[in-house]
Amino acid sequence: MTIASSSPPSRLPAGGASEPRSKPRTRRTEVGETRGDGRLAAVFIAPALLGFLVFLLWPTLRGIYLSFTRFNLLTPAKWVGLDNYVRMVNDPIFWDSLKVTVEYVVINIGVQTVSALAIAVLLQRLTQSAMLRGIVLTPYLMSNVVAGLVWLWILDTQLGIGNEIISALGADRIPFLADETWAIPTIALINVWRHVGYTALLLFAGLQAIPNDMYEAARVDGASEWRMFWRITMPLLRPVLAVVLIMTVIGSFQVFDTVAVTTAGGPANATNVLQYYIYGSAFGRFQFGYASAMSVALLVVLSAITVLQYRLTRAGRTDLG
Repeated sequence: MTIASSSPPSRLPAGGASEPRSKPRTRRTEVGETRGDGRLAAVFIAPALLGFLVFLLWPTLRGIYLSFTRFNLLTPAKWVGLDNYVRMVNDPIFWDSLKVTVEYVVINIGVQTVSALAIAVLLQRLTQSAMLRGIVLTPYLMSNVVAGLVWLWILDTQLGIGNEIISALGADRIPFLADETWAIPTIALINVWRHVGYTALLLFAGLQAIPNDMYEAARVDGASEWRMFWRITMPLLRPVLAVVLIMTVIGSFQVFDTVAVTTAGGPANATNVLQYYIYGSAFGRFQFGYASAMSVALLVVLSAITVLQYRLTRAGRTDLG
């Protein structure tokens, strides 16, 4: 005789063994993992944050404070209020240096942007060679001091190979870095030579984000390369181009080392850019308070130019759908 079991039959999977159930994640576990990720992120961020505080934020705050003082490293800083700013407004050398700097920026940005855009479009439309991109970037791997010295030797009026070639062609030698008219354009073109490859690669990266389908559709409609450039490339490249312009303008206003190794502000202050004048006031005449005031003024000018550029170029918006 068999006795029927009163317990219901167990439902097992086809394999005959029961599958273990995964434990549900508790809120405490999720909070613990979040805290662990936050600590790990803090460890990675800490070196960069420390560098920002020590080498950027503190010097900036210290410089703003010194701009209201008279300080020469030998005696304690003495509070003078707005005296340094009043002196700056009435200083003709300051305004001349600002004018020279603006002249340099206009030449540098104009030539560099047009040249970099042309190189980027050619790299994107004609070739995708990584070796060619590396060659374009090569001058940027050289420091500004080395680039300045190399071009100083090339353009030397008496012994430079550049003037030797000009003389061999039957023309008069040109005092590129010794003439008031030629000095600033020459320095601007030296820096264009060094930075144009890097700028071109930034624009090239922006061009890579533009879908090829748009160019193919335009070709089907019979559009020329020139028309596609103005109707497709430029509108869609605008956000990247705006950011590149902001970066290059800020960098151009900070030109110093090329001037220091080629002309030292001469001839007759023709290349006495604002950064070089600030350096001379601080470390040449030990007028650190006045130099700090000019640095703060440059900071304000660059901040205003950056905000204006950002709004006019609509850098935060894109036409890509």
